[in-house]
Amino acid sequence: MAVCVSNDHIVSFDDEQLVLVDSDDREIGFCSKSEVHKGEGQLHRAFSLFVFNSSGELIIQKRAANKQLWPGYWSNTCCSHPRRGESMDVAIQRRLREEIGIHASLTFLFKFQYQARFGVVGAENELCWVYVGCSDDVPHANVSEVSGIRYLAPRKLDKEMNDDPDKFSPWFKLEWMRIRRDYPDLMAGGK
Repeated sequence: MAVCVSNDHIVSFDDEQLVLVDSDDREIGFCSKSEVHKGEGQLHRAFSLFVFNSSGELIIQKRAANKQLWPGYWSNTCCSHPRRGESMDVAIQRRLREEIGIHASLTFLFKFQYQARFGVVGAENELCWVYVGCSDDVPHANVSEVSGIRYLAPRKLDKEMNDDPDKFSPWFKLEWMRIRRDYPDLMAGGK
C-alpha cells in the first residue's frame, strides 16, 4: 500500500497542558508536556490507537528521530495525550488525523497504567486508554512525528517482537500482548 509523506507541520508542543490523573483516572490537575515526562514522570492521561486495514494488517509507525522519548522505535498506529479541556473522542480523532493523516471509527478496548524510563532523558508514566479501529485510507505521515509506516499481519508482528523486542516502544509491546491475549477475535482476518 502506498504511503504519502507530505505532511510536516508541528502538532506537538512542550508547553501543551496534559491531564494529570490519579490511579483511578480521576483528573487531579494539569502540567506541561515537557514537565510530565521529566525524571520518573508524573501520571497523566494518554491513549494508544491500533488501526488495521481490511486485510487484517496493523498500521505501525516508526517514531521520528527528533522525539524526546523512544526516537526511531517502532510503535502502534498512533499514541498521544488528550489536552486540557479536550474530550478523549476529540483527541483520538485529532491526533490520528494530525499524525497519520487518516480517519477510523475507533472502539475503546481497555485502560491500563504503566511506567517506563528512557535512560536519563525522561519517562512515560501514563494511564493509557487503548482503542482499535479499521481504515483503508492512505496514510499521510507527518514527518515531524513519524519517520516510517508499515503494515504488518498480526503473526508477522508477533515474530518481529519476539525476534527483536528492543526496536519496539515499551507501551506498544505491553498493549499488543494484552490485545493478543484478551481480544483474539480482532485477529480473525490477520495471519
